[in-house]
Amino acid sequence: MSLERALELAERGRGKIEETHPLVGAVLVQNGEVVGEGWYAGRGTPHAEVAALEAAGERARGATLYVSLEPCSHHGSTPPCADAVVEAGVAKVIAAVGDPNPKVDGRGFERLRSAGVEVEVADLWAARLQNEAWRVWIACGRPFVTYKVAVTLDGRVSVPGSRWVTGEASRRRVHELRAAVDAVVVGMGTVRADDPALTARGVGAVAQPRRLAFGRGPLPEGSELELLRGPLEEELRALASGGVCSLLLEGGPTLAASFLAAGLVDKLLVFVAPTLAGEGAGPVAALPEPLHLQRLSSEAVGEDVLLTGYLREP
Repeated sequence: MSLERALELAERGRGKIEETHPLVGAVLVQNGEVVGEGWYAGRGTPHAEVAALEAAGERARGATLYVSLEPCSHHGSTPPCADAVVEAGVAKVIAAVGDPNPKVDGRGFERLRSAGVEVEVADLWAARLQNEAWRVWIACGRPFVTYKVAVTLDGRVSVPGSRWVTGEASRRRVHELRAAVDAVVVGMGTVRADDPALTARGVGAVAQPRRLAFGRGPLPEGSELELLRGPLEEELRALASGGVCSLLLEGGPTLAASFLAAGLVDKLLVFVAPTLAGEGAGPVAALPEPLHLQRLSSEAVGEDVLLTGYLREP
């Protein structure tokens, strides 16, 4: 339960902290009693572990620390959290998941163990999901890429005579997805066919994502999209270096196939409508080989069904 509480605390930072920092929560327990809690609340505030230690005071000595992410062991804008844990006399650390940051990547656990602190790592899927975009961004040097597509029950991405494939609830969910990511991207085929705005509308978006088009162009006159012409890997690394941690790929099938074939898609969101189109293109153009998804799940979204799957674990 204390790890679940740490994940709950970490969520308090969502929407408040910079995209380039993970959500982290921490709970200190002494003899079955919670003696300190903390979470990272943004630039200029203490890290979750330090906040929990400050709340606990002397009661941290001999306590067990439950934390949603491996304590850092390097000097950044703040001293290492692993050192603070050791100095406070914490007896045991139970972490939900390790830190993929090359500057940490097990070093926090090593620091704790070398000081005699007992360490357990639960490797919770929920903890990986909580920071999925950041984990890929920090480990791979590129944004976490989600391919979103709407299809009919017979696997077509369009319905003859209709502008929409899915219902209103699914379309609203897409706007929520746009509001939650750093960038949205389509290919030039989609630009020429639809001239999409790619904005997040009607969901109270605090800020709009960067809106991108991959291809040679030119963009239509008056388009507010950014045109990216270089190789996918290079452009994604450039986006990542500019602070883009998450990218929503909205199509079409040709661009999706390019991303998939290059191993640059992390997550699939497939909105399936209860409609048989009978004709039209599928969600992905030709691939060099089949790709298998992990962690497949489903949920109802209005009259549609949303399928979620991962190409790899974040």
